[in-house]
Amino acid sequence: MRNYNIIKYKNVWFGISIALIIPGVVALSMGWLRPGLDFVGGSSSELKFQKKVTQEEVKKVLVSTDKELFSDAVVQPVEDIINIKSKFMDNKQQILLFDNLKKELGSFETRKVEVVGPTIGKELFTNSMLGFLLVLAGIIAYLSFQFKYDYALCAIIALVHDVLFLVGTFALFGKVFGTEVDSLFVTAALTVAGFSVHDTIVVYDRIRENSRKAKRGTPIAEVANFSLNQTMTRSINTSMTVVITLTCLYVFGGESIKDFVFAMLIGIIAGTYSSIFIASPLLVTWREIEEKRRKISGKTQEANA
Repeated sequence: MRNYNIIKYKNVWFGISIALIIPGVVALSMGWLRPGLDFVGGSSSELKFQKKVTQEEVKKVLVSTDKELFSDAVVQPVEDIINIKSKFMDNKQQILLFDNLKKELGSFETRKVEVVGPTIGKELFTNSMLGFLLVLAGIIAYLSFQFKYDYALCAIIALVHDVLFLVGTFALFGKVFGTEVDSLFVTAALTVAGFSVHDTIVVYDRIRENSRKAKRGTPIAEVANFSLNQTMTRSINTSMTVVITLTCLYVFGGESIKDFVFAMLIGIIAGTYSSIFIASPLLVTWREIEEKRRKISGKTQEANA
């Protein structure tokens, strides 16, 4: 078994994480995270026209139909299908729009129409956030019960690192590509949180086991590094099987699940990185700071004696 000195470069790993997270935090603070139809309410229609039409042509018809209603509507061409997302439309407004589209751009096939009222959207958002917070609270409670407080705290920080990176990335994508977050995104975030904690627990369990076996006075950095080398191959192999599966889903799966799969991909990669390069180095840093404090406290007591 090769012995990679991961702990030695812990400040490098921390620096990489900070550099990757800061842009996302800035994007979140700027309000670039775009809630989808599930959360804000509205209408979404997928139309397949008999002849090729452009975004500009569709937008022109939308504005001429109702300038106020469709002022911020989003028109997205996906292969030969046009996706129209707008504010909430009632039946009369929808019929009027479809009639105008047929009159101006020709016949089309209605593939899918989704309508979510503002009240239902708010309720879905509230329930999703509540569920997300309850899951995080459950994970925190389990870690606090299963491990010592410093293990639990470092694992929680690693978990927040993964979720923050995922949400921040989607906030950036929301600004650049118009990517939206919906209930599927919340599902992906929860899955990522569980996967990340699972990997971290495996590493921490090995550190705890090796700490009991190690000779008295063995530095925590040495124990943690040895434990990481024992578990790293397993963690990477497990993650790679998931990444390969998700990559195939992203390439060959349907358009409707691409954002969900992409969120999973980002989260799994971030979770694997944090379980190896963040969680254990954090624990080592915490223990080293505590050790320095004890030594300073001991010297102070001796001087005062």
